Amino acid sequence: MARSSTRAMTAAPWWPSWWGWAASSLAWTEASWACVSTSGAASSCLPTWATAASAWRGSFPRMPPSTLMWSCWMCGTRQTLCSYSKGGTYDTYIGSGWLIKGMDQGLLGMCPGERRKIIIPPFLAYGEKGYGTVIPPQASLVFHVLLIDVHNPKDTVQLETLELPPGCVRRAVAGDFMRYHYNGSLMDGTVFDSSYSRNHTYNTYIGQGYIIPGMDQGLQGACIGERRRITIPPHLAYGENGTGDKIPGSAVLIFNVHIIDFHNPADPVEIKTVSRPPEACNETAKLGDFVRYHYNCSLLDGTKLFSSHDYGDPQEATLGANKVIEGLDTGLQGMCTGERRQLTVPPHLAHGESGARGVPGSAVLLFEVELVSREDGLPTGYLFVWHKEPPANLFEHMDLNKDGEVPLEEFSTFIKAQVSEGKGRLLPGQDPEKTLGDMFQNQDRNKDGKITVEELKLKSDEDQERVHEEL
Repeated sequence: MARSSTRAMTAAPWWPSWWGWAASSLAWTEASWACVSTSGAASSCLPTWATAASAWRGSFPRMPPSTLMWSCWMCGTRQTLCSYSKGGTYDTYIGSGWLIKGMDQGLLGMCPGERRKIIIPPFLAYGEKGYGTVIPPQASLVFHVLLIDVHNPKDTVQLETLELPPGCVRRAVAGDFMRYHYNGSLMDGTVFDSSYSRNHTYNTYIGQGYIIPGMDQGLQGACIGERRRITIPPHLAYGENGTGDKIPGSAVLIFNVHIIDFHNPADPVEIKTVSRPPEACNETAKLGDFVRYHYNCSLLDGTKLFSSHDYGDPQEATLGANKVIEGLDTGLQGMCTGERRQLTVPPHLAHGESGARGVPGSAVLLFEVELVSREDGLPTGYLFVWHKEPPANLFEHMDLNKDGEVPLEEFSTFIKAQVSEGKGRLLPGQDPEKTLGDMFQNQDRNKDGKITVEELKLKSDEDQERVHEEL
């Protein structure tokens, strides 16, 4: 559906006078005396039918081998005038004087898909003079016509809502980025393209000129999950030239679209509280906290992606530590333990244009989250903090056997005792043994496997020394 430029038809009549390419918008012609017989009409005539000054695309249908192959003949005389032999439809404006009068009048009122037999007397065809050697004087003409499609240069995009999900609170506007599926067809039902055949949505900004003008207009105002039919006249599609080998010139296009999701690049995370715990909530999750939570993640069309319930245990993360996507991190902040939320996360705060394993590119994600527990985090760079002032002569307390040095075993035993007595706490969300090992390595400055009184320093003291050094 890439954008294509259009240009107006220009008059270039070819013989006979009704067989030509033309553009005009003249007034309705005089009353018809042509004899019209309708057969095989479209089962449902859209509110678009052939009227004066309408642009018309039609063909003269092939006949079975047992009958006449020509679509136009004089009464009792076969003639070789057939649009199929020309390899394309005959396109013209009707009611504008570019056709013989009988044909002009015989086409009026037709619906796309309708078949007509039009019998035209000589005085509404070529009269007493005939036309060259093909059409003799006083010849009555018979046409078998199939109307492929019809439009008027003043036509706008036609919208038909096929399905509208309940509770639509937001409609797409220019500048939104949209993901949608579509089937594209001509008015005779011929499918020229489908996103379903590629098993991939069509993703684009709308109202920005990235797609044909009619589609740009037709997608605005849609709701997520909506199904709509968009009928686009050629001057808002691919014009008189068409495109490729599937969309002919001057073709009216019909798109049946399903809106999967859309977002705006400026969208934040949308947070909706589903339920709160019955007891009072005095503390909420904040940056640095270690949280455990259950979640279900899906696309906006209901497609399930991931769930912590599939693994049995809650998901764990330290908020602000870049362990989860930004939108989920933001949505978990401010939650009370036991609270449930629904988070709508735009792709620029999720997995972006590229997506991730199991997540399509540019997808809006829907999370249902429940905060199971939270623990206060530690200041950045800290592995352990004291709840009160640390003991005086810290090294002496840590040197359990009083030999003037503290190996890893003594160090771990001492720190674990402080935690169990509620005097301090380790960094949450990490294996305690690993944390203790990291703490020991930080203090064992000469890497000889033991800590001396000269090596032991609190991180607060180290930070203060660093400030003085910088000053």
